[in-house]
Amino acid sequence: MLRIDRFVAAGMLASGVAFSQSVEISGKVDSQIEVENIHVINKTAQVFTITNQHGEFKIRASLNDTIVFSSIQHKPKSVVVTSNMLLFKAVRVVLEEQINELAEVTIGKTLSGNLLTDIKKVDGNPPINFYDVGIPGYTGKPATQSERRLHEATTGGGLVPLNPILNAISGRTKQLKNQIKIEEKESLMQSIKARLSNDFFASNPMEENHKMDFFYFCADDENFIKYCKNETDFKILVFLRHKYKQYLKNLEATKN
Repeated sequence: MLRIDRFVAAGMLASGVAFSQSVEISGKVDSQIEVENIHVINKTAQVFTITNQHGEFKIRASLNDTIVFSSIQHKPKSVVVTSNMLLFKAVRVVLEEQINELAEVTIGKTLSGNLLTDIKKVDGNPPINFYDVGIPGYTGKPATQSERRLHEATTGGGLVPLNPILNAISGRTKQLKNQIKIEEKESLMQSIKARLSNDFFASNPMEENHKMDFFYFCADDENFIKYCKNETDFKILVFLRHKYKQYLKNLEATKN
């Protein structure tokens, strides 16, 4: 009997030691909608990852760590790591869809659903586009002001267009190209900030008055466009984490 008690006590002690250590947990997110690119953040350990196309993920955690799941399409959910999760090294989480309902608004005349009746209630003429009158039109992304200026500066009429030559000599063309790069960085930086800042700062704390400066610090990196444009949220978060460490070192050096 004494041996059994000692064996049980040793087992409980071993389990306690194991649960106090960081363990890699394999997880699965279930939802009625898209389960890819859901942010999975261990707020206690300050580590993060994202789900794959099947809603699967892996993250390190210890007993009583808080793991937060969030995305634009889902309601945020927090899970506290239990001993069972560490024992089986697995967790399954069900997320609810985030539904943003708008109040019903009636604009103009109320239609009955009868086409012959409703058409008599509609006033005005339909808008005319360039296809209606046989004029070819551009349907791509509208050019920015700097892109339009660059186009004007690098093209010209006549047998020998003078605009490109004069602007190249004066340096205006180079200046406009630099301006377009600056605008591209600014637009990408603002997009990343709006989409990822809440999740990033949840696991990487920073004083409010430094947050905007931090994103400009990231945008100033020569590889900002390369590592962040058309990349997954996970790769962007890795880049931000790298810049976060550099930014904190710079702040510390400034204080000293």
